[in-house]
Amino acid sequence: MLIEVEKLTRFGGGPLLAQVQTPIGRTAVCWHGLPDAQPGPYHVEWTIDEPICWGRNARLAEVQAPWIGPGAHGVILRGRLECDGAGATLDLGGSVVLLELLDPVPDNVAGGWVDLFTEREKIGLYPFDL
Repeated sequence: MLIEVEKLTRFGGGPLLAQVQTPIGRTAVCWHGLPDAQPGPYHVEWTIDEPICWGRNARLAEVQAPWIGPGAHGVILRGRLECDGAGATLDLGGSVVLLELLDPVPDNVAGGWVDLFTEREKIGLYPFDL
């Protein structure tokens, strides 16, 4: 996904956070690129470093459109959940994010729109060159 890094910030000894604007929303998450990266456009891969547990940090979305934004206790990622024998992925506005599921999701969920809730420190952006 092509994103715009607005600024990089580190609070105390915590992770380096990037405030980013994406085609589907704005948020702050962990930056795994160069620590002295400058604001500007970057192609990134998204990761979620937390297992998905249906009913705890995942639920059916009320709106069927990709979105990224702030939540009550972190970040909300909205996308289409795909599950098969190899695992699960979230289609996040055309970017595919690999997921680790703690338990199988309900039968009516696969292929549907879901909201994932996680702390910003558990979402990573890895820049890459095309």
